[in-house]
Amino acid sequence: MTNYDILVIGAGPAGSAAATTAAAAGYRVALLDKASFPRNKLCGGLFTGRSRSYYREIFGADFDTTGAVTRDAIEFWHEGSRLARLEDVPPFNLTMRVELDNTLFQHALAAGAEDWTGHAIAEIDGGGVTLKDGARLGASIIIGADGVNSIAAKYLFGKAFDTGTIGFGLEIEASPAEQSPQDQPLRIDFASATWGYGWSFPKQGSTTVGVGGLRSANPDMKDKMSSYLTSLGLDGDTKRFKGHHLPFGDFRAIPGRKNILLAGDAAGLVDPITGEGIAFAMKSGQLAAQSAIKALSQDTPDKALALYQTSLKEMHRSLWIARNLRRIIFAPKWQSAFTGTFRRSGTVRMMYMQLLAGEMEYPELARAVVRRLPRYVLNRFRR
Repeated sequence: MTNYDILVIGAGPAGSAAATTAAAAGYRVALLDKASFPRNKLCGGLFTGRSRSYYREIFGADFDTTGAVTRDAIEFWHEGSRLARLEDVPPFNLTMRVELDNTLFQHALAAGAEDWTGHAIAEIDGGGVTLKDGARLGASIIIGADGVNSIAAKYLFGKAFDTGTIGFGLEIEASPAEQSPQDQPLRIDFASATWGYGWSFPKQGSTTVGVGGLRSANPDMKDKMSSYLTSLGLDGDTKRFKGHHLPFGDFRAIPGRKNILLAGDAAGLVDPITGEGIAFAMKSGQLAAQSAIKALSQDTPDKALALYQTSLKEMHRSLWIARNLRRIIFAPKWQSAFTGTFRRSGTVRMMYMQLLAGEMEYPELARAVVRRLPRYVLNRFRR
């Protein structure tokens, strides 16, 4: 058996941030993932201002945008009608996850994390993991950063999530022959899915197009994806859909147990309104590692969870507010009132843009929305 101070399961943004933080502090870290890197992952790839800020803080460098498509304009649509186009907004960087995740993974290796990617887990317990090839990795603390289908969460709670309460998305990469990224704006379509939206994000060499919303409210998600593609002038009969669960709005109030911590998607740390998860993944990975470091320095690994939970209070508060605001923005009974106000109000449009860009926090947004709530109610009753 090979022993480590910290074992990180999952080498995506959360896992690489955790491994980088712990290894840079001098701890022996194993970074484990069933995939070998570089590897692709289904994702819109929106890298916001919040993501760039966390990236600098965690990895000690600015994010290299040369591999990204950058847009300073965004369009909002609803049922085939353009609600607004905002120009000269803070830049949005649209990345390919195969490149982004590999960059973060390389940061972790450069910091001193040991590479155990390309190894699948056969069994997990509080003392470590047994790999399918028979190798055993032991650790004082385990950080599960292995996504929405987290094996660490399944070990702790029997299942990663209740699929009836989280979201689901479908996505394709439209080739340049179908849709040229140079000619496409960053686009959000409200109500393309129930309690969700559609997106068209230009990338280098392709355009990521998808729809996502609460799974329980969208048993016909494939039909909605087909309709959305058709509305964009793409082939709505394509069978190239890729699907994945979106754990937005269902974060774990207690993200682990004793010496096992959950970070990123595995802990449900995804924005319930925008669906953005990269920023929260990186930050939660850093916080998990910092909590592990403090617990190990005191020789009390079982106290890591309590430290971690305390460090997540601000993030949990923001996600709780967002989950409640989502009822106003995405609930079908509010759609006409919300989109009508969005069309008329430059303030509402700018707030939503700032939220999407990671430049506004939810407590501030909540105060602004509450001030306008009577107008929503009045508009709803007038209809």
